[in-house]
Amino acid sequence: MKPAWRDGNRIELLENGEEFFPAVFAAIDDAKDKVFLETFIWFEDKVGKELHRAILGAARRGVSVEVLLDGYGSPDLSDDFVNQLTSAGVKFRYYDPRPPLLGMRTNVFRRMHRKIVVIDGELAFVGGINYSAEHMSDYGPEAKQDYAVRVQGPVVQDIYAFVLQNLPGNEEMRRWWGRRRHQAQDNNAPGEAQALFVWRDNDDHRDDIERYYLKMLANAKQEVIIANAYFFPGYRLLHAMRNAARRGVCVKLIVQGEPDMPIVKVGARLLYNYLVKGGVEVYEYLRRPLHGKVAVMDDHWATVGSSNLDPLSLSLNLEANLIIHDRTFNQTLHDNLMQLIEKDCQQVDETLMPKRTWWNLTKSVVAFHFLRHFPALVGWLPAHTPRLSLVEPPVQPEMETQDRVETDNPGAKF
Repeated sequence: MKPAWRDGNRIELLENGEEFFPAVFAAIDDAKDKVFLETFIWFEDKVGKELHRAILGAARRGVSVEVLLDGYGSPDLSDDFVNQLTSAGVKFRYYDPRPPLLGMRTNVFRRMHRKIVVIDGELAFVGGINYSAEHMSDYGPEAKQDYAVRVQGPVVQDIYAFVLQNLPGNEEMRRWWGRRRHQAQDNNAPGEAQALFVWRDNDDHRDDIERYYLKMLANAKQEVIIANAYFFPGYRLLHAMRNAARRGVCVKLIVQGEPDMPIVKVGARLLYNYLVKGGVEVYEYLRRPLHGKVAVMDDHWATVGSSNLDPLSLSLNLEANLIIHDRTFNQTLHDNLMQLIEKDCQQVDETLMPKRTWWNLTKSVVAFHFLRHFPALVGWLPAHTPRLSLVEPPVQPEMETQDRVETDNPGAKF
């Protein structure tokens, strides 16, 4: 499967859990045939329980439901929580659920970091929001700032085809979807947006998302705004940002100023001198932790997805972004990001940049060389073939444990 631009889509920006969760839960409640959901994190809190309610209700009324969770991001769901779903017929899988070694999790690398929902092959959600209460503003100072999109139109067919391609034992479903996809080509387009679904895997699409960022920066004429939670990208992307700024493009970068992990701020600040001296405007978002992975260029290009601009997302994790050509959507996201800058950010200047000492210079040089050679270094990491683990329904309603049956997926692009 190759990414392709699709015309005639309707795309709506969803900001934070307040907009995202009600839209997803309502779509699941209205589903008639098929629900597929994959996410990095699903916590057993008030948000996770509401998702549980929606999925359980869909399964009980006869909707086919499949769930894929990352084994590293979602290791703590209780047996009872999962067994209720599998007993109702939900196909519930974990991506690479490796057992702890000496109390430590070993599946740190090659995570399934995508966040995708597809409803009846007609409606999809793509973005960076996980299913946890920390994406709600009432969570407190640690509530995350994040984005997703609600999508209707021909690009949903590509998203669903991608989903089916990465699941084992779905030949019948693939045939059903092939017929449905052929029939859907005659439907009227629900909108005017042009969209491209892109992903990163460890096979044929290792650098697709990064390449589209590089192409965007090379083509920019007036303005670029990138908001990214975990910013420690490769040398090529840093160089492209500086090149765009030096030829007169107003390049703005929004990073975490109140990070959920302190090392995030330390890493980003190693890059401040290089970027700011090259003309890039860098802003630290201070209201709460930034979790978004979005960007806009000029008046027509935008992207929303799961991919951070750091070594994990760009070289190891499974990621998915939607790239959008639409002036209306671009303006909506642009206005949102500018509001963040104007109300909740501080611009990085000389007072915030690391001092030009030999120690800081040494750290910066080491960081740059690490970033430049990271893809090659990844090849030295212990390699393994991640597996999908299907959670079998309990044999007896009262059983307190669950058995997981390992299922190889030779067709998946892991």
